[in-house]
Amino acid sequence: MVTHIDTALLDRRIADACRGCGDSAYDLGVAYSTGTAGAALDLVEAHKWFNLAAVRGIEAALTARAEISEDMTAREIANAQRAARDLLAGMQRRAA
Repeated sequence: MVTHIDTALLDRRIADACRGCGDSAYDLGVAYSTGTAGAALDLVEAHKWFNLAAVRGIEAALTARAEISEDMTAREIANAQRAARDLLAGMQRRAA
């Protein structure tokens, strides 16, 4: 059961990750890869957040991303990579 607290925590993590916080991006990857903390199980979304965490220097994200990739199709991985690039581009536009 998803509670209001889980949803609020998830929303805060997304906001922090979109501001460049690698730890929050990693936490989101974990949440989406396990279907916890208010997140639905979604490997594409998890891969996207692990990508962003890796870009921010979170080493554990590299391993986590590789592990979930084993359970994904090439198309799902491509979609996750595209979503991560799009989010990064949007973050860079906002920062400029």
